[in-house]
Amino acid sequence: MSTAVEDRGSRRLAWCVAHVLRHAPDHIALDLLGRLDRPTRKYLCRDEWLPASAVTLLLRHGTEADRHFIARNPRVVGRPLPGLPGPARYGRRETPPELLPVLCAELGRDPSHAPLTGAELIGLLRRHGIRRPRVALDVLRLPYVLDPAELAAEHARQPLPAGAVEALLLAAELPGESVRALLATPAAVRDGRSWHRPAVRAVRMGRLTHEELVACVAPARHALLLGHLPPGPGLRWTLPEQSGMRTAVTRALTPLGDDPRLWSELLRHAPAFEGPLPELVAAVVAGGPPGPRGAAAPAAPAEPDEALVRAVRHLAPTAAEPATGGVERELALASLAVPMETVQEDIRWVRDCLDRSLLTGADVVRHKLPACWALDEDHWLGDVDHPDRHDRPEAVLAARAEADRLFALALGEDPEAWWRVARTLPDFAGTLPHLLLRVTDGDSVSTRP
Repeated sequence: MSTAVEDRGSRRLAWCVAHVLRHAPDHIALDLLGRLDRPTRKYLCRDEWLPASAVTLLLRHGTEADRHFIARNPRVVGRPLPGLPGPARYGRRETPPELLPVLCAELGRDPSHAPLTGAELIGLLRRHGIRRPRVALDVLRLPYVLDPAELAAEHARQPLPAGAVEALLLAAELPGESVRALLATPAAVRDGRSWHRPAVRAVRMGRLTHEELVACVAPARHALLLGHLPPGPGLRWTLPEQSGMRTAVTRALTPLGDDPRLWSELLRHAPAFEGPLPELVAAVVAGGPPGPRGAAAPAAPAEPDEALVRAVRHLAPTAAEPATGGVERELALASLAVPMETVQEDIRWVRDCLDRSLLTGADVVRHKLPACWALDEDHWLGDVDHPDRHDRPEAVLAARAEADRLFALALGEDPEAWWRVARTLPDFAGTLPHLLLRVTDGDSVSTRP
């Protein structure tokens, strides 16, 4: 039986690992999860800040105990982010009686007499999944027989509507290959208002991590648009989801570096490129025009629309703006290293500096200490009633983007370095750049700044 000190250490390590996992690639995250002992994994599965991709990896590769604790996490509710009804809810749905005569007329027979064939089901989904998944979900409550290979082939021949794809992700038990196939559409197909919903749903249902979504979603412009999906009505990214998606897209764009010519080529070819974003980036870096993936590929690049230009502009690296604010900014930066008498007073001061543009989220990550507090927005923006939102979203996104940059620059692909950072973070009293410098230099990491 663990002592109180050991229990507290496991809790703190799980809390810090949850924050580090936000910024780690999937293979590094799997390595970190495999290094945790059982008590720490238990507290990690119960952590409210556990990122969506980490939950997906734990559900896919973890133990039965991991799934047990995740299912009982009130912030997860059986899936990567709170609030989404799971497949069990849709399994209890009944096809409305008023819909049955319509389906009988379309099929020419009573669907309750024999299961729907794959062709019949796909035909109904095409007709009833145009706007939202509600009617398509009602159709899926009927008995049917569906071959995933046939579904993927039909979708490749003529893409299913977004509402039908979303319903299939919600209610059908599809293998991973079919899920990836449903998220690929021809570049020539015009995007509807709900084109993004299946991608958001795939991540939120735990079918794919953000990194896997970037690797499979096609055409490439969809990945770029998902990396900067503006808030709006309906199903959209929550704040942690938006941060995770932007991290994954930025990681895929890393080979472009800060070369303006490569970014210009990316924007020129993105509207018409049929394949996923990593293929487009590889072609642009290689110096040749991206090759067509099919006979229907356009011969010349199309003009990027305003949304795509805006998304690429937000994802591209920018030069650091000259600091303004003079003495007040210097005092604000210095205050991040000197905690005030109470946490509430400290939070009020940081929020006031953010509102007056004396500080940015990136400044907080670089200068606030200890490093574990800098990575946790609750320690400088205050507690929120829900982990999916903050009233300063731009500051949160800027802070996480800066943390992504620092982790990638210092640790790269070295899992041992990532583990040293995660293990040292709970008791380190300095800033995050200081910790990363100590770890990468191989120096002894003390608990003093």
